[in-house]
Amino acid sequence: MGILEKIEDIETEIRRTQKNKATEYHLGLLKAKLAKYRVQLIEASKSKSEKGEGFDVMKSGDARVVMIGFPSVGKSTLLSKLTTTESIAAAYEFTTLTCVPGKFTHKGATIQLLDLPGIIEGASQGKGRGRQVIAVARTADVILMMLDATKSTRQRELLEAELEAVGIRLNQSFPNVSFKIKKAGGISFNATVKLHYLDARMVQSILHDYKIFNADIVVREDITVDQFIDVILGNRRYIKCIYCYNKVDQITMEELDRLAREPYTVVVSCEQDLNLDYLVDSIWKQLNLMRVYTKRRGEFPDFDDCLIVRNGATIEHVCHAIHRTLADSFRYALVWGTSTKHNPQRVGIHHQVHDEDVVQVVKK
Repeated sequence: MGILEKIEDIETEIRRTQKNKATEYHLGLLKAKLAKYRVQLIEASKSKSEKGEGFDVMKSGDARVVMIGFPSVGKSTLLSKLTTTESIAAAYEFTTLTCVPGKFTHKGATIQLLDLPGIIEGASQGKGRGRQVIAVARTADVILMMLDATKSTRQRELLEAELEAVGIRLNQSFPNVSFKIKKAGGISFNATVKLHYLDARMVQSILHDYKIFNADIVVREDITVDQFIDVILGNRRYIKCIYCYNKVDQITMEELDRLAREPYTVVVSCEQDLNLDYLVDSIWKQLNLMRVYTKRRGEFPDFDDCLIVRNGATIEHVCHAIHRTLADSFRYALVWGTSTKHNPQRVGIHHQVHDEDVVQVVKK
């Protein structure tokens, strides 16, 4: 029996099993086995040398946004509208057969936008070159899930399930769990909150299934079995996702209002150029970027060119963005902006900067 057949058998058993207190332990073990087989499936595909054109595109710009969706939902049209790249768009499915990169600039940041071929149901198991498409999605800073507003909500559920199967977690944060493997001493399990889905017996059985017999586990939030398996594997990607509904000019106002109120959702019409500016602003917000301006001593700040850093960045990150050796010769910095108590303020290398702060670095 191959890995695909084993995965299918376990999924069938999970669907058939009733969810209650008596079956929680059994379901937990089944989910652990399912996750293990899925990892083996991905690793097996990496070891095989498949012929054909790959989708590897060099990462460039300040951030990468990847468009994922079923065929003929408007990915290529959106790429052509937002960037200078012309991606072929037609009235038939699978117009795009490889990865088409493009770039656009917003608030001084250069953002790379990738148009990937449409995926089909079963893409996580390799159907329709789905593994190559989803492998590129793992490198994204934000996933732009393109959906057709004229079709059912099942398309979103199918896409989420395909990404979930290969270890991509959308709009989630990493579980607050400390997990350390040790050489001896058995399994030590502690929880600082009340747990509803896990207990020491289930944790021990799941760890034994992964051949782990000595470990320290501290759980600081009420997590599920799936989240605990994610912590053990350690290869999950937690990525922000924007659900972009295209073709909203073909639906009723009531349906449009309902879609627009859903979380992490933007409604657009690529053909009519409706709401594209708000989509770009939403991408910027989810990327969690900010601008920092620099100035030389005795000169005005350079507001034409800015440094793009992540939210929560410190002066050390700003130094690395200017030059990788600047942090070694750093003495102090003068900062103007909302992150200071007065302007200018002399700060150290661990001072946290805010959006549109002005920084002057003084070297030793």
